[in-house]
Amino acid sequence: MTREAIVARLSAQRVLPVLRLADAEQTLDAVDCLHEAGFRVFEITMTTPGAQAIVGRLVRERPDSLVGAGTIVDVAGAESCLAQGAAFLVTPYPVRGVAALCHAARRAALIGAFTPAEVAAAMDEGADVVKVFPASTGGPAHVAALGSIFPGVRLCPTGGIDNTQIAAYLKAGAAMVGAGSRLVDRDALARADRAAVVTTARRYLQQGA
Repeated sequence: MTREAIVARLSAQRVLPVLRLADAEQTLDAVDCLHEAGFRVFEITMTTPGAQAIVGRLVRERPDSLVGAGTIVDVAGAESCLAQGAAFLVTPYPVRGVAALCHAARRAALIGAFTPAEVAAAMDEGADVVKVFPASTGGPAHVAALGSIFPGVRLCPTGGIDNTQIAAYLKAGAAMVGAGSRLVDRDALARADRAAVVTTARRYLQQGA
């Protein structure tokens, strides 16, 4: 798959699950529920214990899905995650060399930024998508302002977004949104209430449709 095709699948789903859970078991359970809800693209953050191994396992076990690695803060981490088969990498801010590594491996790079200067730096690095983080700090108006300065740049606001806000971010010009802590009902996950986790996740997917 080309990186253009990867970006197309990210854009088509509209809502990117950003999974930052306590351990591998919870993460795999969450992905299982999200898959049932209809998600086929997932980001596993490197702040999750054993994240690289989780990425590799999901790549093997979910051939119908795209699995990416998030919170990439250096080239070494990027190389390790690409070796595990990550389809895309996500940084919290511009990290030199990550986009180049992704492109050499035919993978996509989502580079983090917040200010116009950081967006410009992300684009200079070769970002396929600019992750606007933290989204909640500026809201949809901030995304719209960035879009007016950088027309045509794919923006993915992430951080503090719940299902009631998705439409506003998309209307503001976001190509997609990242959703994390509120997307997965952790209490329901902890008590093994699969139906509740799936129902909550499905609301996000429906708002992005």
